[in-house]
Amino acid sequence: MPDASFAQFVVEQLHGVSEVRYKQMFGGFGLYSGEVFFGIVSGERVFFKTNDKTCVRYEEMGSECFRPSKKQVIKNYWEVPMDIVEDPHELEEWAREAIGVALGEKGIE
Repeated sequence: MPDASFAQFVVEQLHGVSEVRYKQMFGGFGLYSGEVFFGIVSGERVFFKTNDKTCVRYEEMGSECFRPSKKQVIKNYWEVPMDIVEDPHELEEWAREAIGVALGEKGIE
């Protein structure tokens, strides 16, 4: 079982976002706002849901997309820079954007 301490830290940083929780999955943890899956915690890295428009900011900051294995790449989850993870206000902004992307894909905006 993976260590949940970093996932718990991320959830605490997101205290201003509605109903944020984590759930064990992918050998790490999924991040949810209510029932909306918007992020992944893998080790001590956080990845948020993106689309073609929102991933640009991540790319510009030198982030990479989520790679659960050497052969698998998930291109719609990008790593949140650590300086953003450590700033609760910035992290909340990025999380709200990721939640919006997830809702938009479900046709709920």
